[in-house]
Amino acid sequence: MANHHILDSQGVDVSAQDNWLALSTDSLPDGIALSEITLLELLQRQEKPEVIVPLADLLDVKGALASGLMNEMYKLIVQHSSHLGVWITADTDADVLSQLGELLLKQTLIVIHVPKFADGRGFSFVQTLRQLGYKDEVRIAGEFGRDQIAYLLRVGVDSFVLSEHDVHPDSEFHIKQAFTALASSYDGRKAADLPMFAGA
Repeated sequence: MANHHILDSQGVDVSAQDNWLALSTDSLPDGIALSEITLLELLQRQEKPEVIVPLADLLDVKGALASGLMNEMYKLIVQHSSHLGVWITADTDADVLSQLGELLLKQTLIVIHVPKFADGRGFSFVQTLRQLGYKDEVRIAGEFGRDQIAYLLRVGVDSFVLSEHDVHPDSEFHIKQAFTALASSYDGRKAADLPMFAGA
């Protein structure tokens, strides 16, 4: 995953300061975090790292929080982590997110992975999270359009996982353009400050 960079809402590369580790699973897509960690490695560590886990693995077939062994495993991960985050795939049902407010509001980071370039559900997920009252970091990863960055910033995204190619100064589409495309529109306000989120 070393071929990715994390950029903040200003387009500044914050990869060197990012300590999040993605929990290794069969379903872990490339680019959720810059590094990953196995469950065994996590349980054996002396220090408690910041860990991102897949939301889908915490749910039962009906989209509710799983009980039994999975719940016990999650408690272990919580005990061995300094901060916890979840990653959500765009295949997740948006209604499921609304029902998981209590869990989601406890996370320090939520990564939304967009598996297909044309998939716009990431926008809805960010809006849902902000409407639930989520105030911590929302990050976008995967195959989102680089020309969508300014709009994603508007709905409340805080950071982006981008490939080495996208942040390279010689690339055809210089990434800095994406972060300044809408700099003066809508009075320069973030979506979280707009009326739609006023009661959140």
